[in-house]
Amino acid sequence: MGAQIAAHLANANVKPILFDLPAKEGKDKSAIARKAIDGLAKLEPSPLATRGALAQIVPANYDDDLGLLAECDLVIEAISERMDWKKSLFEKVSPHLAPNAIFASNTSGLSITELAKAIPAAARKRFCGIHFFNPPRYMRLVELIATPDTDPAVLDALETFLTTTLGKGVIRAKDTPNFVANRVGVFSMLAAMHHTAQFKLGFDEVDALTGPAIGRAKSATYRTADVVGLDTMSHVIKTMGDTLPADPWAAFYRAPEWLAALVAKGALGQKTKAGIFTKKGKDILVLDVAKQDYRASAGAMADDVKAILKEKNPGEQLAKLRASAHPQGQFLWAIFRDLFHYVAVHTADIAYSARDVDFAIRWGFGWSRGPFELWQAAGWKKVAGWIQEDIAAGKTMAKAPLPAWVFERDGVHEPAGSFSPASGKLVGRSDLAVYKRQYFPETVLGEKAADRGTTVFEDDGVRMWHQGDGIAIVSFKSKMHSLGAEVLTGLNRAIDEAEKNFDALVIWHEAPFAVGANLKAALESLKAGKFDEFEQMVALFQQTSQRLKYAQVPTVAAVEGMALGGGCEFVMHSQRVVAALESYIGLVEAGVGLLPAGGGLKEFAQRSVAWAKGGDAFPELQRYFKQAAMGEVSKSAANAREMGYLKAEDLVIFHPAELLHVAKQQARAMAESGVRPSLAPAQIPVAGDTGIATLKMLLVNMREGGFISGHDYEIASRIAEVVCGGAVEPGSIVDEKWLLDLERRNFVELAKMPKTQERIAFMLENGKPLRN
Repeated sequence: MGAQIAAHLANANVKPILFDLPAKEGKDKSAIARKAIDGLAKLEPSPLATRGALAQIVPANYDDDLGLLAECDLVIEAISERMDWKKSLFEKVSPHLAPNAIFASNTSGLSITELAKAIPAAARKRFCGIHFFNPPRYMRLVELIATPDTDPAVLDALETFLTTTLGKGVIRAKDTPNFVANRVGVFSMLAAMHHTAQFKLGFDEVDALTGPAIGRAKSATYRTADVVGLDTMSHVIKTMGDTLPADPWAAFYRAPEWLAALVAKGALGQKTKAGIFTKKGKDILVLDVAKQDYRASAGAMADDVKAILKEKNPGEQLAKLRASAHPQGQFLWAIFRDLFHYVAVHTADIAYSARDVDFAIRWGFGWSRGPFELWQAAGWKKVAGWIQEDIAAGKTMAKAPLPAWVFERDGVHEPAGSFSPASGKLVGRSDLAVYKRQYFPETVLGEKAADRGTTVFEDDGVRMWHQGDGIAIVSFKSKMHSLGAEVLTGLNRAIDEAEKNFDALVIWHEAPFAVGANLKAALESLKAGKFDEFEQMVALFQQTSQRLKYAQVPTVAAVEGMALGGGCEFVMHSQRVVAALESYIGLVEAGVGLLPAGGGLKEFAQRSVAWAKGGDAFPELQRYFKQAAMGEVSKSAANAREMGYLKAEDLVIFHPAELLHVAKQQARAMAESGVRPSLAPAQIPVAGDTGIATLKMLLVNMREGGFISGHDYEIASRIAEVVCGGAVEPGSIVDEKWLLDLERRNFVELAKMPKTQERIAFMLENGKPLRN
C-alpha cells in the first residue's frame, strides 16, 4: 500500500519519498524500497497514470535517510497492521519531522488515539488517521480520523489536498475499530458468509447473487475477499473480535473455519493465485467446503430469484425476497435485513451522519447505493417493521432492538441534510471551500440535487444551458453519449448559439464523454444500401469536428471516462480539453472494420509535423499510425497526452466533480484573452507514397506472420494512405480538406465491405471486436 500511495502521489506530480527497511545485503541500503518501486510497473490494474511517474518516487531507508523527512509536508505511515510495530516506528521518525508537517497513519482499523501516544505531545495536534482504500489510484474513498488532540485546521487542509490534488472522496470517521467503511462493509461480508452456511449455498452461487444483480461490485463477496487478501480479511475480522467484545454481533466477529484453514496453508487469494477461487488452465474453480477441495465454478441465480431482482420497485423487491421459499431469496432478504439492523444500531458510534455511511460503502466497496439509501428507497417504516418482526422471532444475527429514532422518522436523507443518530439532527454538506468547485457533487437518495442551470434549447440529441456567467454548456443526451445525427445536429446548433450569444462553449456531461458513432443506425443505413445518406452523415461528422476547432468562441471539452472513436475526435478538435485522470481516450474504429473519419487521422498527420523531433516527422507519424491501426486506448488522461490525443496545453485534473468548474475557468480565461483560432488554411507536408509503402511493408510482415488478418491489413493500409496524404510525392503540401476527403472516401468504401458489416454486427451483439 505504501508504494501504491506513493505512485498515486507521483501521478499528481507530488514528489514522494518511499521509505522501507534498510537492505541487509549489498551496497544499496534502499534496495527494498527500490524493488517496491520497480514492482509498481508490473501491477494490474496499473497504479501509474504514466510510466514516467516512477521516476518521481525517491527510494529511501530508515538508517541513512531519516533526515529527508524534514523536507516533507505530509508523512504517511503505511506499515503492517501491528500496534507495537507502528508505535516503534513513530518513535524513530518523530524527531525528524518538520514542525509544520502533517503526520498520518494509513491504518485500516487500529485506534488513532492509541497510536498518538507514541508521538511527542507537541506533534499530536498534527497527527491523524488517513485510510486509503486499495488500489489507491482507483478507489475513491479516503477516511480521515482525528484524535482528541488533532487540530481541526489540519484535517481541513488534508481534506482539501486529498480532494483536489488526489481526486478522493473524503469521509470523516470516528476513532472506532475499522472506522466506517470496513466496519460496515466487512460486517456485510460476514453476514453473507454466515447465511451462506445457513442456507447451504455455494460460494460461487453467493457471488452470482451479491454482485451487479443487487447493485454491488462485480467481484461480489467471495471474489472481493480473494482480491483483498484472505490474510488481510482475517486480520480485519480479528480486529473487530478483539476490540468489540461487548458488541451485539461479537459472536460473529470471527473468521469461519474454512477461511482460517486457507490462511494457514498460505492460500491467501489473488496474490497467491489460490484462495476461495483458483484457476486451472482457463477454468475457474471454487472451494467446496464439504469436499475440502476445488470444483468447477458454475453457481447461478435461480430463475424465480432473477425475476424478483428485475422488479423495479425496491419495496416490492424486498417484500418478495422476504416471502420467497427459495434459499437464494431467503439468503438475500437475510443479508439486507441484517445490514439495515447493523447500521441502525451502530451509526451513532462510528459515523457523523447516515450520508457518511452511504458514501463510505459506495466509494470503498463499489456499491451503487449505500445501506441507508436502499432501506429508504424500499419504504423506511415498512422495512423497519419487518426487521423488528424478525428480531422478535429470533431470525436475526443479533437480538439488539432497533433504536427508537428508527421509528420516529420516515428516512434518514432529506433535502435539508442527512440524519445524525448521535446528535439527533440533520447534518448538511461540508462547507469547506474545496467543495464549491463541485457544481454537481454525488448525492444520496432523498438529497436535493443541484440546480442544472437555465436551458437555452433542448432537442432529442443535446441540451444547451448556462449558469448565468456567459459560458454556454452543451450536454449530450444519447445513450452512452453515442454520436448520432441528433447529437451532431444539436452540437452544430449549440456552436451557432454560442458564437452569437455567449463568450465560450463547454461540452460537459457525466461519464462517459462519448463512445463514438451510433453503430446501430450506421449498420441499418448500410444494410438498406443508403450509401449516399451514410456518406452525408460522415461529412456532417467532419463538419462538426472542424467547427469545434475553428469556432469563433473558445470550445472546451470536459472529459471523463471513455472518449472513443468519434468521441476521441471531438476531444482532438476542441480548442482546449480538461480531462479527469481516469479518462480512456482512443481511436478504436479499426475494431469495427472502419477507420477514423471525423478528422482524427487528419489531426495525426498535422500533429506529427508540428511535434516532430529533429525535423523528421515520420517516426511520430508511424507511432500515430500504429495507435489508429491497433485501436489503442490511453490508460489515463496523462497517458492520452503522451499518445497525442491531448495537446500540451490541455489539462488533467484528478477529481471528476471539478471538471465543469475547471473547464469553465479555462473557457473564461481564453475568452478574456481574446484567443481565436487561425483561419489561414493549414499547410501540411505529408509523407506521400513513400510513407504509405513503408507502413505497408510493416503490415505485410505482420500479415505473413499471422499477427493480423486480411481485413486488418485492408483497414490498416487505408489508414496508412490517409495519414500519409495519399499517393502524392513525399513532402507534398496538402490542406485539411484534402485529408478529410481521404478519410471520408476510405471510410465509406470500408463500410460497404461485408467483413466490416460483420464486425459492426458482432460488436453490437457481443460488445467486443471480431477479428475476421
